[in-house]
Amino acid sequence: MRRALASSSFARASRVALESPFASRGRDLASAAPSATATETLGKLALTKENSIEITFIDRDGDRKTVRGALGSSLMEVAHANDVELEGACEGSLACSTCHVVLPANVFASLPEACDDENDMLDLAYGLTETSRLGCQVLCARGPLDGCEVVVPAASRNFAVDGFKPKPH
Repeated sequence: MRRALASSSFARASRVALESPFASRGRDLASAAPSATATETLGKLALTKENSIEITFIDRDGDRKTVRGALGSSLMEVAHANDVELEGACEGSLACSTCHVVLPANVFASLPEACDDENDMLDLAYGLTETSRLGCQVLCARGPLDGCEVVVPAASRNFAVDGFKPKPH
């Protein structure tokens, strides 16, 4: 019986849904990009102008890397998918500041205001600026973010590996 279930179309669809980059944040492709015409191939989304935006990451050395990010995915997810050095130690759970990025002023102003948890984590970020945000909280969407340049700071503070020693309670 188990073998029959594993080969069923329901089981295959469930595996694809669980492996989707949107599943971890409670989103699916349909809600992220209702007009998307892309298809899933080997677990990777074929990014097109219809279902993604263009983002240029600028690393600590000033090198630029222009990539496409699927609508609805976070800047951190886009960076990781494209081998951009942006840490993300807590995997987007708002428990660190290692995915700290600096945005252009017009992009920063267009985003929803950061929540208190994000602001608390940003207080720990290295090189904080007036237009700093956590990459895990900035979602790809049409508008000012499309075609913008995102600066990855020269360093990050990861207290789990930077000599942090928890004190006993």
